[in-house]
Amino acid sequence: MEKESQRLEKYIKSLEKVLKDIKYDSSVSEIVHLAKCYTEDSKYYYRLGDYFTALSCIAYAEGLLDAIRFLKKAEFTWPKEKPSKGNKVLVGGVFEILHPGHIFLLKNASKYGKVIVIVARDKTVLKFKKRKPVISENQRLEVVSNIKYVYKARLGEEEFNLKKILLEEKPDYVILGPDQEFLEDKLLEEIKRLNLNTKVIRIKDFYKKYSLCSTSKIIEKIKKEL
Repeated sequence: MEKESQRLEKYIKSLEKVLKDIKYDSSVSEIVHLAKCYTEDSKYYYRLGDYFTALSCIAYAEGLLDAIRFLKKAEFTWPKEKPSKGNKVLVGGVFEILHPGHIFLLKNASKYGKVIVIVARDKTVLKFKKRKPVISENQRLEVVSNIKYVYKARLGEEEFNLKKILLEEKPDYVILGPDQEFLEDKLLEEIKRLNLNTKVIRIKDFYKKYSLCSTSKIIEKIKKEL
C-alpha cells in the first residue's frame, strides 16, 4: 500500500501544477493567492512531518480553487491521480449533542479515507463521564449515521473494548479528538500488541470558531438559560 507521505506529496504536486497553469478572472486573484499560500503552508508542514496539518492546508487550497471554478471565474483541469480514498478511518466518541467541533473532526478524518464512527454506548458514557448521557445511544447513532462525512457508524461494545473494535475494523488510521488524549497511549499499545499497521493521529487544537463547540459548554449554557 502506498505510504501516506507519498500520497500526500502527489496531492501537493497536483495543486502546484494547477496553480502553475490556471487561468482566472482578476476578481478572484486574492483567492488564487490564498490557495498558493495554503499550498506553501502544506509544503512546510510536510517537510516537518506533520502530515495531518499538511493535508488540511492542501485540502483548503483545493476547495478554494474548486469554488472559483464552479463560479466560472477560473479554468483548470485536475490531474487524474488524487489521494486514495480506500483507507479505513476510525473515529470514536459520544456525539451527545452534535456541534461544529464534531463536524470539524469528521471532515478532517474523511480526508484520509472512509470514516467509520464508533458511537459510545450509554454504559460507557456513564463509566467515563460519571453521568448518564442526555441523548440515548440509538438516537446518537442515527444522527451520526446521517452526517455526510461518515461512511458508516456503529455502536461500541457494552463493555469498553479497544481490542475487539481494532480486530473487527482493522483501520488504516485512528483519528483522536483534542479531548481524547487519555486514549492515545493505550491505543498505541494495543495496536502494537495486535501487530496492526494502524496510524494514530490526534488533533491537538480545539475548534474555536464558535463559543459553543463542546457538549459540556452547551449543557451549561442551557442550564443558565432555564
